[in-house]
Amino acid sequence: MKDNYILVTGAAGFIGAAVARKLISLGHKTITVDNLSTGELDVVPKETIFIEGNLGKQETIDKLNDYTISAIFHIAGQSSGEVSFENPSYDLESNTESTILLLKFAKEKGIKHFVYASTMSVYGNQEMLPVTETTVPMPTSFYACGKLASEHYLRIYSSFGINIAALRLFNVYGPGQNLKNLKQGMLSIYLAQALTDNKIVVKGSVDRFRDFVYIDDVVNAFLKGFEFTQNNKFGIFNISTGKPSYVHQLLDSIKTSLDNNVEVSVIEGTPGDQFGIFGSNWLAKSTLGWEPQTTFEDGMQKMISWAKSTI
Repeated sequence: MKDNYILVTGAAGFIGAAVARKLISLGHKTITVDNLSTGELDVVPKETIFIEGNLGKQETIDKLNDYTISAIFHIAGQSSGEVSFENPSYDLESNTESTILLLKFAKEKGIKHFVYASTMSVYGNQEMLPVTETTVPMPTSFYACGKLASEHYLRIYSSFGINIAALRLFNVYGPGQNLKNLKQGMLSIYLAQALTDNKIVVKGSVDRFRDFVYIDDVVNAFLKGFEFTQNNKFGIFNISTGKPSYVHQLLDSIKTSLDNNVEVSVIEGTPGDQFGIFGSNWLAKSTLGWEPQTTFEDGMQKMISWAKSTI
């Protein structure tokens, strides 16, 4: 009970595992909760205490009572807009109910620092780009609705003495992304299809665009968010590059980087999918002191090299 742990939810997943590894390298003790619905147990850093369970259930939260926790990085959750339409109730439990229960736990235990993985999906389709934190959210998926609701719960709980940073993550990519999950992660989906089937099925227009942020930069954003909670009550920040990348550019890069000919077919898009979005990171730069260090071209080549050695 003497040890202070940082709770990193979802450390069996891509972003959670990367954040946990970084915290461990900085000398912190970590604990994680993951239901392994999309994560892999062997991804969890070996130094991290692992609890299997659904964070949307009180009995899972109760398992944390055995530990002294000083901060929470809430990264776990259902992260696919497509899946949120297939099972809205699970999405709500996985994302919003889990946030409410963790905030309640933090309030009861006197935990003062809370960093939350929100999403650019809350913005929906916007005419004015890049989006800023003052852009009025117009979510187009149940996943985005749940994340936006969570942000409001976070804001209210910040008045109860919990310092909170909510990070609106744009499209995170890089080595370690789940190549088995073909319903989440545009770039990882295309890479996995190209390497395993020699063809890519694009759901929606190749003229769609996104703002891709490299995993190392995202991990750094979580650390900056944690620093923010040391002296500030509440903030929402875009974690973005401020630059759009188009689907047809992704496809060209993949085809150029692979030695074989990759067939591309375009089919109907998924419900609630945003056509195009990129975000201003001015507030993250000016308030958190964060800005991306990895260009999309460099990050793309690192990820492709990793994926080729993995599949």
